Amino acid sequence: GTKIMTEVRQRKEQKYGEPEETSQEEKTEGVENTQAHHRYTPTAVLLQRLMKLFFGCMSAVISGMTYAVYLSTYHERRFWFSSRQDFEREITFQADSGIYYSYYKQMLKAPTLQRGLLELAFDNKTVSLKTINTIQQMTLYPELITSFLYQLTGSPEVIEPIYFYIGLVFGLQAVYVTALFVSSWIMSGTWVAGMLAVVWYIINRTDTTRVEYAVPLRENWALPYFACQVTALTVFLKQNISSAVEKFCYFLVSTSTFTFLMMWEHSHYVLFVQAIALFLLDSFDLIQSQKVADVHKVYLCTLCLGYFLQFRNTVLLASPLLSLVAGSLLAKCIQKNMKKGPFIARIMKVMLHFYVVITITVTLNFIMKKIIPLNESEYLFNFLEVKLGLDTTKNFTTSLLLCQESLQVPSQDFFLRLTQTSLLPFYIFVLVICFLSALQVIFRRLCGIPAKDNVTLEDGRIGERPDVVYHVFHSVLFGSFTMIFEGMKYLWTPYVCMIAAFGVCSPELWMTLFKWLRLRSVHPVLLALMLSTAVPTIIGFSLWREYFPRVMTELSELREFYDPDIVELMTWIKRQAPVAAVFAGSPQIMGTVKLCTGWSVASLPLYNDGDLLKRNENLQQIYAMRSAEDIYKILTSYKANYVIIEETICNDMGTVRGCRVKDLLDVANGHVVYEDGEIYAYSKYGRFCNEIKLSYSPYVNYFTRVFWNRSYHIYKVNAVISFQY
Repeated sequence: GTKIMTEVRQRKEQKYGEPEETSQEEKTEGVENTQAHHRYTPTAVLLQRLMKLFFGCMSAVISGMTYAVYLSTYHERRFWFSSRQDFEREITFQADSGIYYSYYKQMLKAPTLQRGLLELAFDNKTVSLKTINTIQQMTLYPELITSFLYQLTGSPEVIEPIYFYIGLVFGLQAVYVTALFVSSWIMSGTWVAGMLAVVWYIINRTDTTRVEYAVPLRENWALPYFACQVTALTVFLKQNISSAVEKFCYFLVSTSTFTFLMMWEHSHYVLFVQAIALFLLDSFDLIQSQKVADVHKVYLCTLCLGYFLQFRNTVLLASPLLSLVAGSLLAKCIQKNMKKGPFIARIMKVMLHFYVVITITVTLNFIMKKIIPLNESEYLFNFLEVKLGLDTTKNFTTSLLLCQESLQVPSQDFFLRLTQTSLLPFYIFVLVICFLSALQVIFRRLCGIPAKDNVTLEDGRIGERPDVVYHVFHSVLFGSFTMIFEGMKYLWTPYVCMIAAFGVCSPELWMTLFKWLRLRSVHPVLLALMLSTAVPTIIGFSLWREYFPRVMTELSELREFYDPDIVELMTWIKRQAPVAAVFAGSPQIMGTVKLCTGWSVASLPLYNDGDLLKRNENLQQIYAMRSAEDIYKILTSYKANYVIIEETICNDMGTVRGCRVKDLLDVANGHVVYEDGEIYAYSKYGRFCNEIKLSYSPYVNYFTRVFWNRSYHIYKVNAVISFQY
C-alpha cells in the first residue's frame, strides 16, 4: 500500500511539474502568438472600421441626393414648372415667400454687385414713402450669396436663374437629410439608424418641411445649417473623443452657428432653446463645464459678428440668448463649488443656481429692451400675453397673428399622421427610456457618484452619455413649444425622426431597458444586439411595403396648379399700369405684385417693423365698414394709385368667423361688439369692398374700376375728385 501511494504521488508531481519544465517553450509560443495578434488584429479592425465608415458615408450621401432628386421631381410634377412662363413659376412660391425671390431677381439685374447691395440697403422703390434696409429686415443674405454664385460660376449661359435658385434650396435640403442621417448614425453606432431616420423624414414630409410649396422661406435656407451644427455638437459632446476630432467639431459648430444666425431672423430664438438644453446639462453635472463654456464663446462671438454684419441689428443685442449666456456666466462667478457637498446641499445649490440664472437673464433682457428700442417687441409681447391667456385684445395685428394656423395648438390630425407612420409611438418609447435613465444619472450626480470614464454596453446606462441627454432635453423643449405653436413642428419633427431611429437601433437603449426589467432567461446583451437589428428591419420593411407605392404614385401624378385669375391680374399690371404706379391691398397680394411685376407697393407682408404693421392694418380697412372718404384719405396718405380688392377676403365664408379679416377689422374698429354671447353691430356705412362694386356716389367720385375678373378688382384712385350724383 505504501508503494502504491508513493507511485501515485510521483505521478502527480510529474503531472504538475510538466508545465514548469515546458513553461519556457509555451512562453516563446505565447510571445509569437501575441506578436502575430498585434501584427494582424489592428489592421483587421482598422479595415473593418474603414469599410463601415465608407458604406455609412456612401449611404448618407446617397440618401441626401435621392431626397433632393425626389423634391425636384415632385416640385416639377406638382406645378408643371418647366412648362410655365417666368412669372407663372414665381406665383407658385406661396405663403408670402415669393417676396424674397424678387430681391434675388433685383440683384441679378443690378449692373454691379456693389450697386445691387446699395439698392437693397437703401431701398426706396419697394414701399412708397419709405426707405428700408431690406437686407436687414428680410435677412436677404441667401439671395445675396445665390446671386453672387450665379454670376461667378457663369451659370447665366447654362441655367435659368429660377432653376439655379431652387436647385440650391433643394441641395440644402439634401444636406439637411444627410446631417440627420449622420446624427442618428453617430448616436446609435450603425448607419441603419440613419437610413430609418431619412425614411421617416420623407414619409412625414407634410410635418417636417414646407420646402415643396414655399421654396424661398428663410427656414429652408437656415435649418440645414442648424442640422449640421447639431451633428457637430453631438460629436463634440461625446466622451473620450480625440483632441483632433474635438477641435474639428468645434470649428464646425462655430461656422454652422454663424451661418445659421445670418440666414434667418428667428435663428437666435432657436439657439436660445439649444442654450437652455446645454444649461441643464451643465447644471446637473452631466457634461464637462469647459465644453459648455466653449459653446457659450461661440454664441457670444456669433451674436457680435451678426450684430455688425446685419447693419447693427439691435434685435441680437436684446436676444434672450445673449441674456442667458451672460446670466449663466455671472451666476458661475457668484456661486462657487455648486457641484460639491452632500445630497441635500447639492439640491439646494442647483435650485439656487436656477433661480440666480433665471433672475439675471430676465433682468438683463428687460434692461436691454428698455435701452434699445425695438420695433416689433411691443407686438410680440402683446401676442404672447394674449396667447398665454394673461390678457385680452381687440388689436387687429395681434388678433390676426393669433388666428394664423402656424400659431395655433396642433390639431389631432398632426398626431394621427405621426402615429400612422409609427414614428410617434417609437419616439415616445425611446424618449421615456432615455429620460428616465437621465434622471437616474442626475440622482447619482446629486448623491456625489462621479461619472464613469467608459460606459460599456453591459452597464445599461444610456443616460450617462452627454450627447444622448442633450438630445433628450433638446427634443423635450422643442416638443413643448410645438404643443403651443403648431408651426414649431418643422423644427421638432425632424429630430423626432432622428431620435426614434437612433433609439430602436441602439443596443445601449435596449440594454438599459433589460437592466430595469432584470432579464435573466436570455442573456441581455445578446438580446439587445438582436433587437437593435431586428426591430429597425421590421419597421423599415413595413414602411417600405406601405409607403413606397404612395411615394411613387406622387411622383407619377401630374397635378394642375394654375390660378388663371392671378395670372390675368399680373399680366394686366405689367401691360397697362404705369411704371411709377403704387399699388395697395392686402399684404399677401402686395408681395405677389412686387415679385411678378416689380411695381411699388404700399405695404409688405412683414411682421418685424412697426410702421409696416400699422400700414397693413390701415390698408386692410378696404374690407371694413368704412366710408369712401375714409378709404380715399388712407390710400392717398400712402401715395397709392391703385387698390386691389380680393373676393376671397371680402366674401370670406370661412367656418371660423372670429378669424376672418373683416371680422377682426370690425372688432378692432368697434363696429361689432360681443356681449354675453350676443353680437351687436353698428356702423352707418356698408362694407367698403362690397359697396364700391355698386358704382354709385360717393364711391365713383373717388375710385374708377379699371380691371376685374372673378377673384380680383382693381380700382384707380382718382387724382381729381369728380362729384357725381
